[in-house]
Amino acid sequence: MSEVLVYVDHVDGAVRKPTLELLTLARRIGDPVAVHLGPGADEAAKTLGEYGAVKVLAAEAGEFADYLVVPKVDALQAAYDAVSPSAVLVPSSAEGKEIAARLAVRIGSGIITDAVDLEAGDEGPVATQSVFAAAFTTKSRVSKGTPVITVKPNSTSPEAAPAAGAVEQLSVSFGEKATGTRIVSRTPRESSGRPELTEAAIVVSGGRGVNGAENFHIIEELADSLGAAVGASRAAVDAGWYPHSNQVGQTGKSVSPQLYIATGISGAIQHRAGMQTSKTIVAINKDAEAPIFDLVDYGIVGDLFEVVPKLTEEVKTRKG
Repeated sequence: MSEVLVYVDHVDGAVRKPTLELLTLARRIGDPVAVHLGPGADEAAKTLGEYGAVKVLAAEAGEFADYLVVPKVDALQAAYDAVSPSAVLVPSSAEGKEIAARLAVRIGSGIITDAVDLEAGDEGPVATQSVFAAAFTTKSRVSKGTPVITVKPNSTSPEAAPAAGAVEQLSVSFGEKATGTRIVSRTPRESSGRPELTEAAIVVSGGRGVNGAENFHIIEELADSLGAAVGASRAAVDAGWYPHSNQVGQTGKSVSPQLYIATGISGAIQHRAGMQTSKTIVAINKDAEAPIFDLVDYGIVGDLFEVVPKLTEEVKTRKG
């Protein structure tokens, strides 16, 4: 089978879940070859091999941490030149999409972003996308060059398929533009102890119906009982009730969890665009005519201040 490059998203060698999803999808269209940049490749190779990487191309250089994305693009292009893959898969984060776009320009290929599924086709990989504010689902393929595809987190469940995962050193030559923008400082983000919003398997979001920042603890308690991330609608964020980094919607973050619980959210198209690809959607709203009920798998017409605490209590009881 042809080889498929998979860009590895990791934190100091700890492989993040979206990469395991990419390896699972890559096996549908070829043999996954992981590209690991930065420290920890030997340790990461164990996990990458477990999920199907036939080999791991590794490069470690200070440029990856000290500068913005161009050094990583240089390295991914070096991997592309070394392997001549049938496709390149990259996690669909903000950084991932920039890396993918720059690589596509360099190699003269088409690009597909924010895919939610991937399958083999007679003329190359076929990607499924949710487009136009999630109103339509399309299937597309790249018609020129080697497909460069970014895939949204939670598009599939990671499936183990042990392979060799042997580490090979990747030789990278950095271009003049690689050092054009230096990172001068970093501020660690305070951890809430909850999963990353865009990667979480379960998301609990609150909207205008929460009626104030002081009431968001109700949403947080349900999320914590489920091991979920906390989201918020634009109305809640604009009112200053919750940070913008937690906004779900067209002008916020797009999520595709296995379970999405919308509490006190009416279901405006702006919000729906960011969560409509969730696998199972549950809404809690006292307005039986709220547009969100046209979208959900399960709907509860009721006061969230009564329903959510009882739901939290029931979850804790069943887990306890």
